[in-house]
Amino acid sequence: MAFDYIQPVDADFLEFIQGLNVQTLGRKVVFHTETEFPNIESAAIAIIGVIENRGFAGHNDTIELTAIRKAFYQLFPGNWGAEIVDLGNIVAGSSSEDTYYVLKTAVAHLIKNKVIPVVIGGSQDLTYAIYRAYDQLEQMVNLVAIDNRFDFGKEEEQLAGHSYLTKMIVEEPNNLFNYSNVGYQTYFNSQEEIDLIEKLYFDAYRLGEISNNSTIAEPVFRDADLVSLDLTSVKSSDSGNFTQFMPNGFNGKEICILSRYAGISDKVSSFGIFNHNSTEGEAMLVAQILWYFIEGYHYRSKEYPFGSREEYSRYIVPLEDEELIFYKSDKTDRWWIEIPFLTSFNNKLKRNTLLPCTYEDYLGATNHEIPERWWKAQRKNMV
Repeated sequence: MAFDYIQPVDADFLEFIQGLNVQTLGRKVVFHTETEFPNIESAAIAIIGVIENRGFAGHNDTIELTAIRKAFYQLFPGNWGAEIVDLGNIVAGSSSEDTYYVLKTAVAHLIKNKVIPVVIGGSQDLTYAIYRAYDQLEQMVNLVAIDNRFDFGKEEEQLAGHSYLTKMIVEEPNNLFNYSNVGYQTYFNSQEEIDLIEKLYFDAYRLGEISNNSTIAEPVFRDADLVSLDLTSVKSSDSGNFTQFMPNGFNGKEICILSRYAGISDKVSSFGIFNHNSTEGEAMLVAQILWYFIEGYHYRSKEYPFGSREEYSRYIVPLEDEELIFYKSDKTDRWWIEIPFLTSFNNKLKRNTLLPCTYEDYLGATNHEIPERWWKAQRKNMV
């Protein structure tokens, strides 16, 4: 039922795969064909194409994903052991809502079976469908968007790639705990939108901040459930997208670093790449983004929230009115800070939790500088 409306890869593409070197990715991935559907129970990562572009204003309704698949499957894998399956494409339904439903159902089934869906679109409003898949899991969701815009829209506006975030905030059930934007460009966002990000205690990092020091983004991805990557966040000279020209943005190396951060995060359970312009140059970029996400996945360390706190060194930083408790992993040297359960408030998480942070956050705390993300997480729990 969950995969009834997913179209298998076609015979011509399978013939192309058979012509590849036996060591390439294409010869190791299990494909959904006319006669066979991959065994989901043995898979770790499932690639799904979505032929839906109606939410990408000013662009054609149809997109072509074959070039991405060809570019990706010609690459050679690293020392990978996890099984990757390609489920084929979800074709555009009679309405966008039909497409959302099929995608939501498929993603929910995969996540429940501990398979990471990697969605290639299509317009970025598909992020909303992926987010709604978590409704069945009864958990709060942390979304990280690699995007040059915040994608707010008017409340009454139809769901689209430039307005999906508003729908997440206002529509029930409201399972969005946190939104983090990585790479926004100020001139693409109104001051009202920037102020709203602050008011909602969301996190936002300007393009220049990340380009100058990409490591500050790593803890952000470590706390994500869903990562949505807008390809227009990459400058056109590196993406090959001259249909919608972007003079500024991440370069190819930077966007692959961010993709690897998403893959290496133990918490990320879905990943999407959107607003592809069907150009040959951009196809190779998407292929390498996919490669780095899967490479990162194979270096997951199974730390928090899966590991025991006994595997961490505990550091207490006393402040004037309270104390901050930090944890450092004995395995990877990564840092977390504790967000205490506040019994006097309607705490959304209902428990103490650990927020990923950096060593610099710990050093700042020793100088009585409270980490901004800790401060925002505290207030978000009080709402």
